[in-house]
Amino acid sequence: MNWWRSNGLKSAPGGNQTVALRVYRGPEESAAVHNAGRDPETRPRPPLFRALGRDEPPAVVEIDGETFRRREVFKHDSWAASGIYVSATRQAFCKFNRQQAVLLVPMGWLGRHLATRERSFHERLDGIEGIPASLGPVSAAGRVLPHALARAFVAGHALGEKERLDDRFFPSFRRLLAEVHARDVAHVDLHKRENILVGEDGRPYLIDFQISFALPHRGAVAALLRGVLRMLQRCDRYHLLKHELRYRPDQAGLTTHDIDRMRPWWIRAHRTIAVPFRTLRRGLLVRLGIRSRTSAGHAWSEAFPEVAHRREAA
Repeated sequence: MNWWRSNGLKSAPGGNQTVALRVYRGPEESAAVHNAGRDPETRPRPPLFRALGRDEPPAVVEIDGETFRRREVFKHDSWAASGIYVSATRQAFCKFNRQQAVLLVPMGWLGRHLATRERSFHERLDGIEGIPASLGPVSAAGRVLPHALARAFVAGHALGEKERLDDRFFPSFRRLLAEVHARDVAHVDLHKRENILVGEDGRPYLIDFQISFALPHRGAVAALLRGVLRMLQRCDRYHLLKHELRYRPDQAGLTTHDIDRMRPWWIRAHRTIAVPFRTLRRGLLVRLGIRSRTSAGHAWSEAFPEVAHRREAA
């Protein structure tokens, strides 16, 4: 695997040490580029911790009757590899879900399920401004890739740690989330800034529906799950308020104390499990040399961090 070294530097928490970040361009780059100035503390993920194992996302794919060529890989973690593909007329975002087996257990079924599931959310939310449209099946070398997803590319970037947002952003975001909820969908993963894009037009875009929840259109199951949907939608609204308080406290009309009081009990319960699990996972990745010890195991210290961490540091 080979990397292009950027001039971005990221400071380790509580210290002055910095690490260089790289943008991956593809397996065709020379070994000299890969080894130049590489951080000795970390190494690329082994195949077990990569969605496609030793493989990379296809260099060329077919989408909606057009040929697209890979321009940049955004990330390649345990769940998926994703990046930008370009045709003669437009750009597309493609995600290739898990195919690499875990020890002797095949995982192709999981990749197919995740792609089908996420595609169904884009189709259900079609027509909502701020939700990138699905582009249909992805093929490579004449074969449909059931583990792949393609959607319209959004010109912009992930919500940054020190982002400056104009007066329109959060009112637009509230309307966007209300439209998503009106279609009986909860995003569920709204606490992650990288799932919120700031378009070049300054508008919000919502992406990554991998763990989202949708109510069945009808039937007894839909009636039984209505309470679950309301609970998860309340979580969405809570996380949106937290983002608004952080970036535009003048518009939020709330204090940190208010947000703490509004935090649903199930979020508190979830954190009692999620925080220790995250700490354990980070520790494992540090011991394997995938993440830096001096960074406390944070994702940006990987040899190839995902694009949101790369661009924020650059």
